[in-house]
Amino acid sequence: MKTISELQDIASQVRRDIIRMTAQVQSGHPGGSLGCADFLTALYFNVMNIAPNKFKMSGENEDLFFLSNGHISPVFYSVLAHRGYFSKSELSTFRKMESRLQGHPSISHHLPGVRVASGSLGQGLSVSIGAALTKKLNGDKSLVYCLCGDGELQEGQNWEAIMFAAAKNVNNLIAVVDANGLQIDGATKDVCDLGDLRAKFEAFGWQVLEMDGHNFENIFAVLNEAKEKLTTGKPVFIVMKTEMGRGIDFMVNNYKYHGTTTNPEQTELALSQLNETLGDY
Repeated sequence: MKTISELQDIASQVRRDIIRMTAQVQSGHPGGSLGCADFLTALYFNVMNIAPNKFKMSGENEDLFFLSNGHISPVFYSVLAHRGYFSKSELSTFRKMESRLQGHPSISHHLPGVRVASGSLGQGLSVSIGAALTKKLNGDKSLVYCLCGDGELQEGQNWEAIMFAAAKNVNNLIAVVDANGLQIDGATKDVCDLGDLRAKFEAFGWQVLEMDGHNFENIFAVLNEAKEKLTTGKPVFIVMKTEMGRGIDFMVNNYKYHGTTTNPEQTELALSQLNETLGDY
């Protein structure tokens, strides 16, 4: 288990990785990645029961995580590397030809830590439900976590999955939405207003919590509460409030950085705002 200070150091380094990975190839999605660095750091280092050095696709007897909004792969890859799934030096291959670190997670190159190709939005929750049901059928008491984007919930397949999970009492699933209020074309409320997500998920039969995605203590408290609520027989949905571009003043809450990288001058400025805590790859 890591201390809050240690987790903050890891998250800072993860954010540096995100900036450098996307800038070096002038391609990728830094905004949402920066916003989810704290959550994924907390999940992989202190919350999930995992075995990075003994990775197997089946995930038997360990907790599973599925990244539905696969375009934020930079934060996913960085956290996996720092957790020991593969060498941090491999981060330098991000989005390059024949790299295992594709722009959207892929299983074709067998990258440890990745169990499903994602980034075709709206499918991750369905996959997570399938994995959760498999665990229940096998008597595996481990949990399944899924991260979705708020703009992603505009995809219709999500709502079929949401209805199914509650109807079938998939009570080993915790779904989290990165509620930063932004997507590639602007604010979610302007593109296609999602309305009251809490009310919608409750109407579909889920238990709903809210979480500050940048406060480690709150992340742990809410995830612990989520685990307790699973015992009532229903899945749990967490509305996680984050800031797109978190940690970089000119990127915070700027939807343009959903899929736009930094130029050399901006990269230098961004890195100057983030502490190099664990050494750059």
